[in-house]
Amino acid sequence: MGNRLQNKIAVVTGSSSGNGRAIALALAAEGATVVCSDVRREAREGGYEENANVPTDELIVAQGKSQYIDADAGNYASMDNLVTTAVNSFGRLDVMVNNAGIFTGLHTIVDETEEDYDRTMRINSKSVWLGSKFAIAQMLTQDPVDGSRGWVVNIASIGGLVGLAAESGYCAAKGAVVNLTRQLAVDFAAERINVNAVCPGFLATAMVRPFLDDPELNKALHAKSPWPELGTAEDVAQATVFLASGDARWATGSLLTIDGGYTAP
Repeated sequence: MGNRLQNKIAVVTGSSSGNGRAIALALAAEGATVVCSDVRREAREGGYEENANVPTDELIVAQGKSQYIDADAGNYASMDNLVTTAVNSFGRLDVMVNNAGIFTGLHTIVDETEEDYDRTMRINSKSVWLGSKFAIAQMLTQDPVDGSRGWVVNIASIGGLVGLAAESGYCAAKGAVVNLTRQLAVDFAAERINVNAVCPGFLATAMVRPFLDDPELNKALHAKSPWPELGTAEDVAQATVFLASGDARWATGSLLTIDGGYTAP
């Protein structure tokens, strides 16, 4: 347990499973009050979480403060309500983690359906635009704490930095997140609002499980990763804690790659 985020109020989208769950728990471990948000309170099947049968917010309440708010991250009114409810409950919003995301499977643009593309852009890209919009509007009304009015952390992907085979819509969406992060940092640096992104590589989460369960794909992932083993959601969570804290006071518009060196060569 630390205190880097003591008395801070944080919202995490997609908090029930994978990276979002690990991020919410890590923020809480550093003292933050965490508003958990997802389309379902229970963890997704096929993940690697401990205590997967216990909702994220319940795990946090055992040691700190938390609240669960059902929210569709790609819906305007739902995200507006999420931020408004969090502020009404706890008085302010210090940290917004736009983490919600989906993966519709491997397929080239020729085989990718319009429905898959639209859904991917809605959940992986528009959700970040919405979360940032409502969070920043609130942060602009707040006095700075630890040198900042607020921290926005977007969970992007190495797919926003390099092309990944057979992931056209996913890479398009995450590329949008990467450059939106830079753009927002430019607009709101003068207002002391930090906007950064974490770009994870292939991790042990339910979303990536089909890759890991396929022997050939698993071997290929390890072959492309300089680090001896693949990462975990906790690696992404600790990077997020850094970017959500006063330790990152002068970091804005940064893309923190957590990928074991996958994109380094």
